[in-house]
Amino acid sequence: MIASLLILASYLVMGLPTALVCIPWCLITGDVMPLYRASLFVVRTGFRLAGVRIQVEGLELVPQGVACIFMSNHVSNLDPPVLIPLLPGRTSVFLKRSLMKIPVLGYGMRLAEFVPVDRGGTVEGALESTKRASAVLGKGIHITTFVEGTRSRDGRMLPFKKGPFYLAMETGAPCVPISISGTESMMRKGSMRIEPGLVRVIFHPPIYPASVADRDALMLAVRESIASGLPERMRG
Repeated sequence: MIASLLILASYLVMGLPTALVCIPWCLITGDVMPLYRASLFVVRTGFRLAGVRIQVEGLELVPQGVACIFMSNHVSNLDPPVLIPLLPGRTSVFLKRSLMKIPVLGYGMRLAEFVPVDRGGTVEGALESTKRASAVLGKGIHITTFVEGTRSRDGRMLPFKKGPFYLAMETGAPCVPISISGTESMMRKGSMRIEPGLVRVIFHPPIYPASVADRDALMLAVRESIASGLPERMRG
């Protein structure tokens, strides 16, 4: 519980001033990067204070100078704040539309061009999200997605959602599989309690849509890559 309180306190002490300064600056100048960088600094600082340690492997495998689709498994609410500060450049994120309604935070995510996704899974909603994500990639901004669409309760990989793979096949953007482990025991689904510990994040070699036969083959290749970096019990 102490770790949770330390993270919350750091976010309040640093996050509110960051929002008060950087959001108006973004609106005046149209430059979102100061807000983006400052937000990541707040996240990293909160984790260090709370004893959350991160071990990273394979970051050098990420293609340079091209917008990528980062595809990760999802076992905890800690996954996004662990992963996003590690990524080179700027990334947008597929996330639940309801999160965009959070005061201040939701507004900041809209400024950063995060892509909302409806949990209902309608065809119209999927097409809208894919169109918006494609436009973001066209600006040279990465897309990050947790391809199961929700957190696993026991750490084992769930079936993947198809939307990100439609996006990859449509745009040809390289897909970078990522394996995250450790967060499943540090912050469990349904709990706000955070425990200090070690998170392991593995970046795998990119998979190019042009190198596979179709969307299903791409999905299988990404799944196998992510699974290869997870403990046996998490592979599903």
